[in-house]
Amino acid sequence: MFTMNQYIARRQNLRQQFSSGLLLILGNSDASINFSHNNYWFRQDSSFSYLFGLNSPDVVGIIDIDAGIDILFGDAANVDAVIWAGPQPSLVALAGEVGVTTVMPMHALADILESAQKAHRTIHYLPPYRGDSILTLSRLLRCTPEQVSINTSAALIAAIIHLREIKEEHEIAEIEYALSITKKMHVAAMQATKPGKFEYEVVGMIEGIMRSHDLHGAYPVIFTRHGEILHSRQHTQQLVAGDLVVNDSGVSSALGYASDITRTIPVGGKFSARQRPLYNLVLAAQERAIAAIKPAVTYLAIHKLAALVIVEGMMEMGFFNGDPQQVVDSGAYAICFPHGVGHQLGLDVHDMEGLGETAVGYDDSVTRSDLFGMRNLRLAKPLRAGMVLTVEPGIYFIPTLIKRWKDDGLHAAMINYDRFGEYLDFGGIRIEDNVLVTTTGARVLGPAIPKTCEAVEAAMAS
Repeated sequence: MFTMNQYIARRQNLRQQFSSGLLLILGNSDASINFSHNNYWFRQDSSFSYLFGLNSPDVVGIIDIDAGIDILFGDAANVDAVIWAGPQPSLVALAGEVGVTTVMPMHALADILESAQKAHRTIHYLPPYRGDSILTLSRLLRCTPEQVSINTSAALIAAIIHLREIKEEHEIAEIEYALSITKKMHVAAMQATKPGKFEYEVVGMIEGIMRSHDLHGAYPVIFTRHGEILHSRQHTQQLVAGDLVVNDSGVSSALGYASDITRTIPVGGKFSARQRPLYNLVLAAQERAIAAIKPAVTYLAIHKLAALVIVEGMMEMGFFNGDPQQVVDSGAYAICFPHGVGHQLGLDVHDMEGLGETAVGYDDSVTRSDLFGMRNLRLAKPLRAGMVLTVEPGIYFIPTLIKRWKDDGLHAAMINYDRFGEYLDFGGIRIEDNVLVTTTGARVLGPAIPKTCEAVEAAMAS
């Protein structure tokens, strides 16, 4: 938990963006795995955590704009809960740690919201992303579950995004701590990636490092010799010399701040003559993208720059024909780079996307493209100093996509399908770092994690 004054200041900053009404901030409840007493590890709602700081289930916050007070609602642990989980601090004590002096039992929340509705006061709330949250809001606001989703507050969404996307110094410190653990995970994975190993053996070691620091993953580990599958969650393959393995894994700090790093590892310890040029091209695209980041530049422009670097390099290798910029503008490049160059990072690994990907990644100055690949950009709007981003270009040879485009004759003048056909067994390459937008440019966060061919090979040999 941060200091009391930091949570007070966050709520005050949010309050100043409204003239009246109630801001209803729902915390999460425990989520059952297969029956009610067997739960997943608890993960607090990120906006509730940002504003109220409490990592406890079944707590709700209200910021009353008109009365100028903050209220926390929750119930004391009963005897059964104490028997099974041990004594718990009172909600009054916890509330005091985050500067909230008004605490009420949960049953009082429905009465307060009913009174507000009768008085025609606006109740602002964020989009729920869990089924139990939708049902809770449906009950509290006396509306159907469908109306819950329709009536979310655009004003509150915009206000939360405006605050959360600019990271405070202590938030950046949390991300960098998470990255220090993530480095251990990635270096250990490089050292353990050997012919004959199964993917799940390395994944188990990665997850063991997380748990040895009493931390959890920011997302399920992606560790696969099928790097052309962007988010493969299967870990059953045996590694073979000559494979490329994509390791996309990160950890959350104790306060929930995420890291998100990808490295591509050659099984056997050395990049082949076939792999090295493409790997260095992805690295060049990433480094050019990072160097171009600064306030007011759109992330759409950064994405197009990374795509252009990839196209120019692959054109020299015979994969594309014609003018490189036209290949990018047409969307033909997406045959091998079908995702965006990155997203925001913070309390969520895809920060704030529970509030709506378009609301987080776009604004009035940038609209979502209809082009395949380009339409997958999670972040396209102008950058602001204080944002934390992932920068993660990649090159992938996806047999199904290549065959479909070839059969349909898409971009036939720009794409050398015969050359792509020679690489159907190649897999994929992705290189990802976490970057802070500064007032003058960008800074890669955390300790350096091996990413040049030479550095990766040296780590694997150590």
